[in-house]
Amino acid sequence: MLRISILLIFLFSISINAQNNAVAAGEKLVYTASYNMSGILNDLAEVTMETSAVKTSKTTLLKLKCTATTYSKWDNFFKIRDLYESYVSPKSLTPYLYNRDINEGSYYKNMKYTFSHKTKTVKSVQKKKKNQVENKTVNIGSGTKDIVSTMYYIRLYDFANMSIGTSKTLPIIFDREQILGKITYLGKETISTAIGKKECYKLAIGSSESNVLQGKNNNFLWLTADENKIPVYGKFKIPVGNGELKIKSATGLKN
Repeated sequence: MLRISILLIFLFSISINAQNNAVAAGEKLVYTASYNMSGILNDLAEVTMETSAVKTSKTTLLKLKCTATTYSKWDNFFKIRDLYESYVSPKSLTPYLYNRDINEGSYYKNMKYTFSHKTKTVKSVQKKKKNQVENKTVNIGSGTKDIVSTMYYIRLYDFANMSIGTSKTLPIIFDREQILGKITYLGKETISTAIGKKECYKLAIGSSESNVLQGKNNNFLWLTADENKIPVYGKFKIPVGNGELKIKSATGLKN
């Protein structure tokens, strides 16, 4: 069965020291997630990515929220209600807190991370069905991010000054393990989308984990070639099939 959590993994970050000039509170991006079943590409779910400011007693964080929900006609076949949240620095998108709540058919998982970048550790709390709770501390490398902050952080990179063919990697913590994302800049390409014709930076996406993404030339991402660098289209291949992510609407952009 398709897991939207796997679908999202193909979006990886590629820089460690960039400053945020692309993402602000109030942004909302809506996508259609399509999946190939029996040779036919079907619109399976809606994916929404939105940002908001959250004030704490000491500072203001940027909340990055991503939800995935199957369209009602698919709920009887495979119902998905997934939530991902990351609380990050507004300037660098460095994550401090992360929450993942997954409901996919009979599959359920809740995972929370608390990052300590000074000690290079993450304290995780996993909740399962029947009130089972498991605590674990995971060692992480410098610059390690969760999957949500990674999806936004990719937009901070200066693709305009990157040579075609340049590849970068960055560690990502997912399911309490580190995986290495790899991204290769392929140049500019203009594509038609639901929000108009867009000149884009085209990226090839890869992973060190063979059970996440399949093949070297099957996973691509297109970001608008402007100051916002929003993802507008993605193609992916995972162990259980292939699909697409297509933008439907974009509001509240920073630039």
